Amino acid sequence: MTKHRVSVGLAAALATSASIATLPAADAAPARPHTTSLAQVLAADGHGFDKKWGDFDILDKAVSTVLAAKPDSAVGVLAKGRTKLTAFLPTDRAFRALVTNLTGTKPATERATFRTLAKAAGVDTIEAVLLYHVVPGATLGSATVLKSDGAKLTTAQGGTVKVHVKKKMVRLQDKDRDLRDPRVVAVDINKGNPQIAHAIDRVLLPIDL
Repeated sequence: MTKHRVSVGLAAALATSASIATLPAADAAPARPHTTSLAQVLAADGHGFDKKWGDFDILDKAVSTVLAAKPDSAVGVLAKGRTKLTAFLPTDRAFRALVTNLTGTKPATERATFRTLAKAAGVDTIEAVLLYHVVPGATLGSATVLKSDGAKLTTAQGGTVKVHVKKKMVRLQDKDRDLRDPRVVAVDINKGNPQIAHAIDRVLLPIDL
């Protein structure tokens, strides 16, 4: 797999289309009242960047960028707290790993990571990738996910993600055959609300780069 092939595939093709029991709580997952949306969770510490690569500042920026450009985007469901869904949230570190694979260079900051991603991909591609991380219509807590080995989850993007569970470790198989599949690293973010999430350490990709 060449870097050129990866960058062209992401920018063009997409535009057309520890165990669970012991996993740490996500950086942005304090207890929250009912009907809190995942958009609120992502913005819990503001809309800026920081040096905490384990939280979701880049994802938050990606969501707000898409909605600023496309107010009617289906990504807006993340702000509708009463709408049931399950999301797999890539950490800032996950996005940096993707950019490193795209460019061969590891960005020094979250801001640089997002700028590189936005330049390589564009709004339509980012929108498609975000929707590929959302499973609409169901609140799937960690107990359910642990029992879902072999299940195929249909995403809001239209593609599917396959769940693999081994010794209580959860891995998500996307459509990319070259890059390592994401693993769940924190669970039950926003627990008690219709919208629940689990953090992952790589970005899910709906095509084979």
